[in-house]
Amino acid sequence: TTTDNAAQLIFAPNVLHNQALTSVKFLSFCFAGAVAGILGLENWLGFALFIASIVSTSFIIYAINCRGKPAKYLPGGLGELVNPGQDNIFTFILVWTLFYVYD
Repeated sequence: TTTDNAAQLIFAPNVLHNQALTSVKFLSFCFAGAVAGILGLENWLGFALFIASIVSTSFIIYAINCRGKPAKYLPGGLGELVNPGQDNIFTFILVWTLFYVYD
């Protein structure tokens, strides 16, 4: 049956690895939000730091964890690796505002 075939495609260690990937992205964007707030970045400079954190985190995961072949490890390939996710965008903004230093 198709459900049995689909169940065979799911390998538990890979699912756990994807959970770790989500955690790494979450922590990276929390840290970037804190840095943006502490530095007092406003408007586009803060979002430029967000974009820089997306690129740097994705590159590190691409080079080290995926060994240059994200399609082998992630169902969405490079798109899944670079996609920050809606939750992480909101997390960045929340931490940015919590750490923002007023002059």
